[in-house]
Amino acid sequence: MREHLDSQLTQRTLVHRAEHLGWHPERIEVFDGDLGQSAAGSQERDDFQALGAAVALGHGGMVFGWQVSRLARNNAEWYQLLDLAALLGTLIGDTDGIYDPRLYNDRLLLGLKGTMSEAELHFLKARMRGGMLNKARRGELEMRPPVGLVYREDGVLSLDPDTEVQAALRMVFKTFERTGSAMQIVKLFNEQGLRFPRRIRKGVNKGELHWVKAAHSRML
Repeated sequence: MREHLDSQLTQRTLVHRAEHLGWHPERIEVFDGDLGQSAAGSQERDDFQALGAAVALGHGGMVFGWQVSRLARNNAEWYQLLDLAALLGTLIGDTDGIYDPRLYNDRLLLGLKGTMSEAELHFLKARMRGGMLNKARRGELEMRPPVGLVYREDGVLSLDPDTEVQAALRMVFKTFERTGSAMQIVKLFNEQGLRFPRRIRKGVNKGELHWVKAAHSRML
């Protein structure tokens, strides 16, 4: 992200293409706040929403994208944008050409691009999962262990060496064996003023141990 910026620079050259087609620089708005986020629809993308709103209000003469079908990796969002563009006469442009969603042939081609983009995501996920399964079969797949378990330097999964962490986890399992309820574990911890261990998973403090208030989701 810090050193390999060619993809970002290439996408931003679309501004020059818009200028070449007659748009004044002051009338060109760049939506690049979603760079690095998946367009699969599993997370909020503020700039994509803002783009859709601009089209819906009739403020967009044309939407440019390096590959416009990559604006959305799912057909629901993609066709919603196409419907808005067709209703308000907004053109769609990418490196292959310029399309008018009001024209049947152009809309058909844009729809195919969107379907292929969605299918591509499925194939990417399938290949990634296949790689994970192969690694697991060889016994080399490391997954984030729950609190109380850590990977040793030799890659073997073992109990957390911190004796306080071990004691807290033993209390969790003993209480659950007696009560059969995660909520009762939370109640016991809170009544006794006990804290529950938590390992920082990422960032500059990765691996550090924190003691936090017991919560039902953590017990589950």
